Amino acid sequence: MLRIDDCCLVVVDVQGKLAQLMVDKTTLFENIRILIQAAKILDIPILWCQQVPNALGPTALEIAELLADAEPIDKACFSCWGAEPFRERLQATGRKQVLLCGIETHVCIYQTALDLLTQDYRPTVVADAVSSRSLENRQIALMRLTAEGIDIASTEMVLFELLQSAEHPQFKAIARLVK
Repeated sequence: MLRIDDCCLVVVDVQGKLAQLMVDKTTLFENIRILIQAAKILDIPILWCQQVPNALGPTALEIAELLADAEPIDKACFSCWGAEPFRERLQATGRKQVLLCGIETHVCIYQTALDLLTQDYRPTVVADAVSSRSLENRQIALMRLTAEGIDIASTEMVLFELLQSAEHPQFKAIARLVK
């Protein structure tokens, strides 16, 4: 079960022209925005990565505007874990449950999730908040992640699992995000 006090959100590589080529881009962006807003409401740490921003461009404005109070972690490796600044910031949170959203499911999300699992973290890939340029690549990645023991969830599933009760003080604020 996800717990607010042991969870962090990682937003992966939602950048430039590549982000505009994702399958169901509108839903992808909407759900990433919901996750970021929910993390802020629940005081869950957010880590934000960019893959070679000089080549791929900056994070999409729709996402970056919600992350203005955070500094992105630039990386060249596909797995976020391969970037030392990411490892340092993640370890500094003291959190072991890692929600992953972003792109591309079959490359950076997949490799990050597997690396986190081998480092005794519990990654959860938020299936409706990840995408690839093709539906087939996204589906294959989600199947392989499941086979490797990675938790898969939806945006709403994550939000209400974190709250655990309609009596949670932030229930109304979180519920408004998905209505």
